[in-house]
Amino acid sequence: MFAVVKTGGKQYRVAEGDVIKVEKLDGEVGKNITLDEILMFGDDKGIKVGEPLVKGAKVTFEVLEQKKDKKIIVFKKKRRQNYRRKKGHRQEITVLRVTKIAGAAAKKAAPKKKTEEAAAE
Repeated sequence: MFAVVKTGGKQYRVAEGDVIKVEKLDGEVGKNITLDEILMFGDDKGIKVGEPLVKGAKVTFEVLEQKKDKKIIVFKKKRRQNYRRKKGHRQEITVLRVTKIAGAAAKKAAPKKKTEEAAAE
């Protein structure tokens, strides 16, 4: 069973037990967070793609850690101008473990009904 979750402007494919790093979410270490922005849900019965979201699907995460990611360096330079700027940035992230994926049952599309006009031909 898997799901595609949208959070922080990014999409993540997750399965039960997976550990992911996402942009900072409010929540204390050890607490559970539920995300309901599920774009796609799949299990042994089939795949359900949302339009744009899958209704009734939820993914529950356990917060493992709140920390800062590794530093990235932003360096700007203009040649022959003696212009140099160096700046660093550390993004705050949340480390999550997927504990439960609860989705709406994946259903196949219903067969199209024949109209009277099509049956008359």
